[in-house]
Amino acid sequence: MKLYIVRHGETEWNKVRKIQGQVDIPLNEFGRTLAKKTAKGLADIKFDLCYTSPLVRARETAELILAGGTTQIIEDARIEEMAFGEYEGRCCSKKGWELPDEFRRFFDGPDRYQAPEGGEDFAQVKKRTGEFLNELCKKAEYQNSNILIATHGAALAGMLNNIKGRPLTEYWGDGVHKNCAVTEVEVIDGIPKIISENVVYYDDEVEPWEE
Repeated sequence: MKLYIVRHGETEWNKVRKIQGQVDIPLNEFGRTLAKKTAKGLADIKFDLCYTSPLVRARETAELILAGGTTQIIEDARIEEMAFGEYEGRCCSKKGWELPDEFRRFFDGPDRYQAPEGGEDFAQVKKRTGEFLNELCKKAEYQNSNILIATHGAALAGMLNNIKGRPLTEYWGDGVHKNCAVTEVEVIDGIPKIISENVVYYDDEVEPWEE
């Protein structure tokens, strides 16, 4: 089994560094362009199945990558973005910061991050993405399949944290993946192994999420 896990394309909220969480923000035109370029980069892969977050920015990214094909797309809420509750819609850029100081733990202390009202902590996201991944990797009918997974920055990091077997303190690994970046995972006997990580198929400049 091969998994190709992709973060969604850019949205207008990404551009201005607003926290999206589970607010259903669509791709912008640049985001659609990134997805189309990613489709060209993955054109030689025949996808047998696709799982996507129910949020439109992930679903549309998947649809653009799979455009022209007949690949089945299945929505799964376990790979939806992390919920940020009352913080959703607020700016988290260094220049336009609209959050309590303790939110900085989101970046530099995920194990100590306190979820706001209506939000999730990292342990919760790791648990649900891990359950999704474990269930998928054990499906006998998919063992020879190429599967596209369209998801989000924090949810994707949760999946990779599970695969690597790392603690919450290392949740982010090398940082938030770029929009439409692809991570390839090979699954043998139900065990996932990362083959390549955070690979992009475009030359466009995309600013780091944390800036």
